[in-house]
Formats: sequence, C-alpha cells, structure tokens
Amino acid sequence: MTTPEDLTHLTAVAALSDAVRRNAYRIVSEAKPGPIGRDEVAEALGVGRTLAAFHLDKLVAAGLLDVSYARLSGRTGPGAGRPAKLYHLAAAEHAVSVPPRAYRGAAELLAEALERVGAEETLNEVARAHGRGLRSPDVVTRLTEQGYQPELTGDTAIFRNCPFHRLAEQFPPLVCGMNLALINGLLEGSEWSARMDAAPGRCCVTLSKFKSD
Repeated sequence: MTTPEDLTHLTAVAALSDAVRRNAYRIVSEAKPGPIGRDEVAEALGVGRTLAAFHLDKLVAAGLLDVSYARLSGRTGPGAGRPAKLYHLAAAEHAVSVPPRAYRGAAELLAEALERVGAEETLNEVARAHGRGLRSPDVVTRLTEQGYQPELTGDTAIFRNCPFHRLAEQFPPLVCGMNLALINGLLEGSEWSARMDAAPGRCCVTLSKFKSD
C-alpha cells in the first residue's frame, strides 16, 4: 500500500528526472559556504536566470531545497535593495523502494534496544571496525562515498550533513558516538583525526589534521 509519505518521496525523486534540474540540485549541494542565489546557479548551468529559477523552485516544491532571503551586498536600510532569494539543501530525507521497505523503522527499534541494554561500547567497537574496512588513501572521497559532505578549510573539515541524521535526532548520544567511532576507524593511518564538535545545521564530528612538530 502506498502511503502519503511514500508519495512525497516519489515526488521528490521524480523532480530529479530532468537533467538540468539534477545539475541545479548538485550545484546547490556543492555550494560553499552556501546558500546560493539563482544568478550563481544560472551561470554554473549556462542557462538564463528565469530558467534556473524555474528549476530551483521546482526543487523547493518537491521538498529537496529550502529557501532563505538575505541582502548579498551586506547593506541595510533604505536603498539597500530587496533581499535575494537563496537556496540550500532541505533537511528532509527522501528514499524510495518498490515495494515499500521499513528499514528506518528497524533502525529505530535496534537503536532503542541498544540504548536500553547499555550496549554503546559494543556498538562503537563494531562501528570503528567497520570504519577500518573503509580506509582509503583518499579520505575525502571515501567519506563522500559514505554520504558525508566534507567542507575543508585549511587544516580542519566539517561535514555539512550527517548520514544518520534522523536517528541522531532521536538517539543523540548513541548515534553520534557510533558516528564518531566509524569516522575514527576510517581515518586510522591518515593525517586526519576526528572529535565530537556538535553545532546546529551540520554533523556532530569535526576533522583536524595532525600538526607535525
């Protein structure tokens, strides 16, 4: 049986069937530091501003992007002009399987069970071992493949998203600890280290490069 939530996910995925729209979504997702205006998206796409705005607003309607407003000039008061419409990734997650599957529900039950029996240490050991199995000389690429969005600034890096966002909201200590252990395992032998550094709007983990003496 198809539920209203299933239809929402299908609508979101269908919105990416258009090649220009997919590229617009990619440009917004990769914007640094973001959010990004329609003029920048139009330039990156090589299309007109009106067409870029059309596709961006379709992505907003599908729940894939959110909108904010700001004066890009930094000026305020009379004569500063109207705030620009800016786009950034929506926090909502969308996944489609046919027929529907309840993997998220199973993950929530497992997380609650682990929390009840106090098995965080075992979970972290398993997560770290899994991370070791993912190690690669190209740490940034491997993290990206696992669903993270690394944003590097000098010797530090933050993640603009968390692959476990929904679960982390429900079980923060359990899932954030697991996330840190997994990343630490993946980073073993590299020039990076990970630490817990929670902040609104991004992953709870921050990376730092080892500094040589």
